[in-house]
Amino acid sequence: MATFLEQVETIRQAALAELGQAADLAALEQARVNHLGVNGQFTSLMKQLGALPKEEKPAAGKLINQAKVELEKILGEKRADLELKASLPKEPTDFTLPGRRRTLGKLHPLTQVTEDIVRSFRKLGFVVADGPEIEDEYHCFDALNTPADHPARDSQDTFYLAAPAPAPNAAPGTPKRQLLRTHTSSVQIRVMKKQAPPVRIIVPGRVYRRDNADATHNPTFHQIEGLYVDRNVTVGDLKGTVDFVFRELLGADVKLRFRPHYFSYTEPSYEIDFTSPLVRKMGKDWLEIAGCGMVHPQVFENVGYDPEVWTGWAFGFGIERIAMIRYGINDIRLFYENDVRFLKQF
Repeated sequence: MATFLEQVETIRQAALAELGQAADLAALEQARVNHLGVNGQFTSLMKQLGALPKEEKPAAGKLINQAKVELEKILGEKRADLELKASLPKEPTDFTLPGRRRTLGKLHPLTQVTEDIVRSFRKLGFVVADGPEIEDEYHCFDALNTPADHPARDSQDTFYLAAPAPAPNAAPGTPKRQLLRTHTSSVQIRVMKKQAPPVRIIVPGRVYRRDNADATHNPTFHQIEGLYVDRNVTVGDLKGTVDFVFRELLGADVKLRFRPHYFSYTEPSYEIDFTSPLVRKMGKDWLEIAGCGMVHPQVFENVGYDPEVWTGWAFGFGIERIAMIRYGINDIRLFYENDVRFLKQF
């Protein structure tokens, strides 16, 4: 019959084996309960010490304590190892990828306003479209029904790139002069050329015009264009969309009015004025904020849409104008000076 000390060693070896074989935290906890728990093997051995002869008790107690200390140490090491394995990704990780960086700085006020505008349009089902800033006369003017003698096409208003102009008798299809786009409306032509109706897009982006820099003008600024084409689209759809977007951007107390105007690529065309406490605080009753209208039938013909089937509207406005009104800024040049004292306020 095995002696008490041999029983202790046998149980110790069994505990070491079970701890070593534990494949997860649950199995490890079960091994701990079996051997070191309240009703475990070593607790049972301690209870048997009282039945041993007096001279055997010290050696037996010492052996049990040594075994428990050893097992507790191994248990802690094993638990730490299994916890680390449990925290690792289940799939391989590429540790050469860039890590997360703490965000520094803030969004530029123009970026904040642009994102707010886009967010408002997305609620109505619009998607964002983009196009090149270096355009040609066809997309920027011709396809948009802008006459050859229109003032906007003059070199005093538009930045043309240094490239030879096509000869007057050039063959059809000869590339037009390149320029820096004067509006994001050129993107609507590119989209309609590629996509059959219906179309519902917004086009935020940088545009360029030959304006002297002053408190309200800059040679480069940002514009956003909206275009909606479908069957039976009306001016009522246009007014409802404009009203929703500007109330989202400038507050529920905004009031709008539409004045007849002329744009070569829309008919009828309107200028949009608005009033609000912000405008009255500026000492004005109304402030012009955007241009809009129903897409001209000729524009639809230029892109291959049947104007007898499809109707649509377009409108555009300057993002800087919205930002200046929203934040009470009276000089557009502040947006481009990169003065940290100014930018930190937003």
